[in-house]
Amino acid sequence: MIRRLSTRDPGFIPTLVELLHFDHSTDDAIEQIVAEILKNVRANGDAAVLDCTRRFDQLDAAAMADLELHPAELQRALDGLPVAQRVALEAAARRVTAYHERQKLDSWSFTEADGTRLGQKITPLDRVGLYVPGGKAAYPSSVLMNALPAKVAGVGELIMVVPTPRGEKNALVLAAACLAGVDRVFTIGGAQAVAALAYGTQTIPQVDKIVGPGNAYVAAAKRRVFGTVGIDMVAGPSEVLIIADASANPDWVAIDLFAQAEHDELAQSILLSPDADFIARVITSIEKLLPTMPRREVITASLKGRGALIHVTDLDEACGIANRIAPEHLELSVDNPDPLVEKIRHAGAIFIGHYASESLGDYCAGPNHVLPTSRSARFSSPLGVYDFQKRSSLIEVSQAGAQTLGPIAATLAHGEGLTAHANAAEFRLK
Repeated sequence: MIRRLSTRDPGFIPTLVELLHFDHSTDDAIEQIVAEILKNVRANGDAAVLDCTRRFDQLDAAAMADLELHPAELQRALDGLPVAQRVALEAAARRVTAYHERQKLDSWSFTEADGTRLGQKITPLDRVGLYVPGGKAAYPSSVLMNALPAKVAGVGELIMVVPTPRGEKNALVLAAACLAGVDRVFTIGGAQAVAALAYGTQTIPQVDKIVGPGNAYVAAAKRRVFGTVGIDMVAGPSEVLIIADASANPDWVAIDLFAQAEHDELAQSILLSPDADFIARVITSIEKLLPTMPRREVITASLKGRGALIHVTDLDEACGIANRIAPEHLELSVDNPDPLVEKIRHAGAIFIGHYASESLGDYCAGPNHVLPTSRSARFSSPLGVYDFQKRSSLIEVSQAGAQTLGPIAATLAHGEGLTAHANAAEFRLK
């Protein structure tokens, strides 16, 4: 059901490359539909959004006001939660907020001897759009992970869009929006919601950045509007890479592989271990636990299609392979994980030790669960407060400073053939 590999196998690296490959290209039909939706919403605003909502979500509304949820409804959703759910949601929100408070950046400057002042000014984005999947796919944890860092950053207004096919609203999602302090919520989704946030309509104001996961149409729309607005990322399927030695519990490792595989058939779960006997025990655990999983068909397809159990020479080699894979989630389920942490350069989130299951990070540990996928951890980071802040350089030049900097700038400008640039510096010289 899940392939077994060894780094000693001939052709291991090409096999690994093929295993990791994921085609991010979108179907031409999807691209054409999305392009038409974006063009329609940009030209016709509210009317186009209402029409798309009728066609795609079977939700008939006379006006956009009928698709906006008022704060009282969000509060009712929060108040109506079972006690255990509300307590869990509030605890998660507190932990996520506390973690992200530590990420806040401060403005700074320094003054040179001649009085020239240089620095950096940090300001939050004015308005952010949050896309939340709706209908059967309801993720209140994503609301918290996307909204709370924005609020900590000081974003002026947070507008959430969430599709409610046939009017189906998820109470936990609405409760999370209330708890996170989302300012406005519209029950729209798909490419039309992305377009409304990116371009603005008569009712929905244009945002500066769009964050949050979605289906292929949402991903295609986000790619197309990038530049008009910022986006967080275009994420691929979810991934976990587990490095485990003989001290790990094979049942725990198997269930952690399942936790990623149950997302969808394209999710990827990989185990690296230097102990062949332990890999055999994990296989036994997989065979034992799989029949108990409600989503066993999805898990089976994921493990068979993109999963692997890989026998490595030692933990050093495991770390080298992990850096090559640059996984979204990396679990270090080993007896002494700290030395391995130092060797890991590329990972979205690193879970250290036997008790740090990836699912805790998904919901309540505190760090963000919006993470780089498809090897993009080589050059990008988890979503954070810094994604909702921007930096402006500060340059205040004294008269004395102009005498020092002017000749340098003028010389370089003349060398580039930009006379006006050079003169702008030279005119200020004594």
